[in-house]
Amino acid sequence: MEESQKYLQYFGIEGEMVVASAHRHPEQVRELCITAKEKGFGVVIAAAGMAAHLPGVVSAFTSLPVLGVPLEGGLPGGIDALYSIVQMPSGVPVGTLAVGKAGARNAAVLAARMFALTNDAIAAKVEAFKQNGYRI
Repeated sequence: MEESQKYLQYFGIEGEMVVASAHRHPEQVRELCITAKEKGFGVVIAAAGMAAHLPGVVSAFTSLPVLGVPLEGGLPGGIDALYSIVQMPSGVPVGTLAVGKAGARNAAVLAARMFALTNDAIAAKVEAFKQNGYRI
């Protein structure tokens, strides 16, 4: 997820990285989610491997957009995490990105595109990113 942070910084998007498990720290995850909007967050990027419940749990606790990044760690290629994140029940959406580093980068880029709808500075950075061949 360092890749995601690097890209968010490029776009001028402030963020906070918290390591918490939906299984091992459910109360911490709940508290983070129910207070995220009032703390000024506009989107949540949640990464998880194996059973990958974190993005879905986050989506259940917040009305903010949730971007899920599947990580490797279980089945080869992170396919178990990918299926866990992409197969959400109706009404509890998680925008699912690619497995691993590419997904971490794309989560930041997608967040930037979302914020660019109402923030001209971020929109300019998104356009510069595009003109630079989608590289920072």
